Amino acid sequence: MTKNYLDYYDSPLGLIEIRATAEAVTYLEFVEEAQEAGQPGVMTERAKQQLADYFAGKRRDFDLPLAFEGTDFQKLVWRQLLTIPYGQIISYQDLAKEIGKPDAVRAVGAANGQNPIAIIAPCHRVIGSDGHLTGYGGGLWRKEWLLKHEGALLL
Repeated sequence: MTKNYLDYYDSPLGLIEIRATAEAVTYLEFVEEAQEAGQPGVMTERAKQQLADYFAGKRRDFDLPLAFEGTDFQKLVWRQLLTIPYGQIISYQDLAKEIGKPDAVRAVGAANGQNPIAIIAPCHRVIGSDGHLTGYGGGLWRKEWLLKHEGALLL
């Protein structure tokens, strides 16, 4: 049985829950409060350090192994998120085209909204085709902050 680790990172945008195995990060989401006592592991510690560097403006790319849990389609979308460069934004429509499913814009949006590894798999970099910020599990104000932090939106 795989051992799971849990830790929390207090970011400028609020508390982030991090879950991992010894081999990979499996979950990273904003939470209002810690739901249970954490049991840190090597991967949660690495994730916390890389998040600290990201928020301090010292890191643009994460180099953590990730283990996505979802459908094949969701995993396809989430892996594609990893290719969006720091400071860049794309539309849901463009994301659908990039995965070879140009007619699946709504399904891509739904998968993006179910991304279990926020920030590292940068679902915040996906916006509406009209340029508006739409949908973000952590709240649109966090999406806007993250995009401003990366220089993708003007202050």
